[in-house]
Amino acid sequence: MNAFSGFGPAIAAGRSGHGAVSMAVASGRVQLVTIRERSLTTARWRVLWVALGFAFVALLALVRIAYLGMADHGLRGTSLEEALLPPRGEITDRNGVPLARAFPAYALWFNPTALGDDGAPLVRDPATVAAKLKAIFPDLDQKAVAAQFAAGKQGYIRRRVLPEEANRVQEIGELALEMPMEQDRHYPQGSMAAHVLGYVAADGHGRVGMEQVFDKHLSNPATRGTPVALSIDSRVQGALEDELRRGMKLVQAQGGAGIVLDVDTGEVLALASLPEFDPNKIDARGEKLMFNRVTNQVYELGSTFKPLSIAAAIDAGVVRNLGRRWDATPVKVGRFTISDSHSLGADLNVIETLIHSSNTVTARVVDELGPERMRRTMIDLGMNERPYIELPAKGFPIWPGEKWPRLRSMTVGYGHGIAVTPLHLASAYAAMVNGGIWRPATLKKLGPGEAPKGRRVFKASTSSRMRQLLRAIAVYGTGRNADAPGYRVGGKTGSAEKPGAHGYQKSALVSTFAAAFPMDRPRYVVIAMLDEPRGTLASSYQRTAAWNAAPIVGRLVPRIGPLIGVRPDDTRDVDISDIKPLIPEANK
Repeated sequence: MNAFSGFGPAIAAGRSGHGAVSMAVASGRVQLVTIRERSLTTARWRVLWVALGFAFVALLALVRIAYLGMADHGLRGTSLEEALLPPRGEITDRNGVPLARAFPAYALWFNPTALGDDGAPLVRDPATVAAKLKAIFPDLDQKAVAAQFAAGKQGYIRRRVLPEEANRVQEIGELALEMPMEQDRHYPQGSMAAHVLGYVAADGHGRVGMEQVFDKHLSNPATRGTPVALSIDSRVQGALEDELRRGMKLVQAQGGAGIVLDVDTGEVLALASLPEFDPNKIDARGEKLMFNRVTNQVYELGSTFKPLSIAAAIDAGVVRNLGRRWDATPVKVGRFTISDSHSLGADLNVIETLIHSSNTVTARVVDELGPERMRRTMIDLGMNERPYIELPAKGFPIWPGEKWPRLRSMTVGYGHGIAVTPLHLASAYAAMVNGGIWRPATLKKLGPGEAPKGRRVFKASTSSRMRQLLRAIAVYGTGRNADAPGYRVGGKTGSAEKPGAHGYQKSALVSTFAAAFPMDRPRYVVIAMLDEPRGTLASSYQRTAAWNAAPIVGRLVPRIGPLIGVRPDDTRDVDISDIKPLIPEANK
């Protein structure tokens, strides 16, 4: 027997076990490969899903961007944009100078529960705290504030507090005096153009002026980011108010009104009603002064109507020869008599009529023109309707009615029996000197080509003739005090007695000067009006417009001319050589 024969089965068994192990190892490797492949497949699917997710988000973003771009919405209305916008839009003048804007400001609020409901609202006694606040705010009503503290009544003490004032309030050391930050409406120019701008009430809405007109635009998140540009020029506005205020003080007038109007577009460069109010601080006095004398109060504007009447007569062919002599003696119509303030001689030509402001000759000219044609001219000039402008407060004229009798037509010719606003007069004068086209006035800044077409009232030739006559009045007549050297001012005075309960009041006048410049190429109309001026040393103790309203225009025009493109030029003027021989004052 072979020595190794016993080991045969064992060896065979060992070989057989090794094969089993090999097969097991191979099987394990296959399983590992399978697990690895499954893991890789899972990873690939995960990466794919993540990629698809990112692609989907990117697609949504692209669709959103495309929608916003095509819909022209931009970011409008988003919370981010609304957060960046002011709570109310800005109002500027025509040059971008801010007239009204919103800004964050401190308020002073009394909170009686700041120290708890059980204790006293203040550490110190109310009178002491009120006195300390009075030292910070001199215009504070100390007694009213002390009473508020004593009563424990919460509420505002002050709506606008400067940072340095807020620091001083905090130094008082009273927790009940809270300083919340609020959005405030501020008018950087103070009371300037107050009647144009109006103000914003506690409810956040505009009142009285353009704040009310543009309230939706200024408060709408979609539009409040775009400032509203007015036609007003703040430099011209400031000068007009300054000269009107000075003129009022010199003759102790109750009030004043003025306007500067572009004759070709109807844009209002300045509009002033005095005394004014402060839109930054609306109180009882301010509320009484909100009445706008330019657009809301109607007056009999007297002799300023005479050039309009003469223009209508020239246009209709009633006045062809300026040298014709007209009867200047008193006119009797029924039981009424029309006369001049003093005798101007037996007869006058039309030029002398305007230079010396004759009621009698104007009445006779209008009598020949006839009531219907006179009435038609007044309608064409808008005198029968409220003035055309955006402001909400507009006065309705005292209009004589549908059928004018002879006497009414004659009195309207020299500015009595009809009451209109100074704005009516400004628009009418613009039509008289700009070539004959009447346009509505506007407080919106107009771009090139945006001026309204308007309507023709006078022939161009009539307008040209009226420029000569208005210039003659300023050089030789009642408008001498308005003749600013180099600016070729032309215009007409008007002094009318105010009506009262028992007829006209001889002691109460409305004095007006209506002007345009430069008369060789008129660009602007200027109206200055004083309500109840007195005769003082400054006016040589005279109350008529020649001595108080005309000088206002004479001082104003040189101030504003260079600002609005009209420089003085002594080498230019209106050619009045053909009418000069008819003016006795020019041939002395």
